[in-house]
Amino acid sequence: MNEEKVITLKPDRKIFEDIYFSGNQGSLLFSPTTKSKTIATIAAAVIVFIVFLLKDNLSKESKGILYFLSFIFLLCAVFLSVSVNKVSRWKKQVNHYLNVLEKCKLYEIRFDQNFFTVNIDGEKETSEWKDFEYFDSNNEFISLEGKYSYMFPRKAMSEKEYSFLKSRLKENIKQ
Repeated sequence: MNEEKVITLKPDRKIFEDIYFSGNQGSLLFSPTTKSKTIATIAAAVIVFIVFLLKDNLSKESKGILYFLSFIFLLCAVFLSVSVNKVSRWKKQVNHYLNVLEKCKLYEIRFDQNFFTVNIDGEKETSEWKDFEYFDSNNEFISLEGKYSYMFPRKAMSEKEYSFLKSRLKENIKQ
């Protein structure tokens, strides 16, 4: 494969958005990253509230448990806020990328035996095949990770191009 192959993608925001935000990924409190921390924080808050209501029934020696449970609640809240911040930053980056796609006139992938280039309106990112560490594909999209990370939706290209890209990635990326 010495010749350069070019695949032009349809830069339709909706196609990319459906994949990026599937499965509550854009939700700040219930994304896969934050859901368990949200539930743990709510559970800790409920337990602290119940113990606080029952504090008059606790002996003087047992009142330390209220401080300990409050500390646990605070710890859960801090972990939750860190995760929410991560999701928020990721969502902001994705929305910026989707806005770029919305205005995009040309979105193409070019590759040959040595290089893989993504061109979005003249902004080119070129990598050697060895720069990629991992690639995965499913029924919806192909993801590619390395020096740069990419996600190419199946709906953004023809079925023939999708299959061809998938086979080239299998050949060129050592997993």
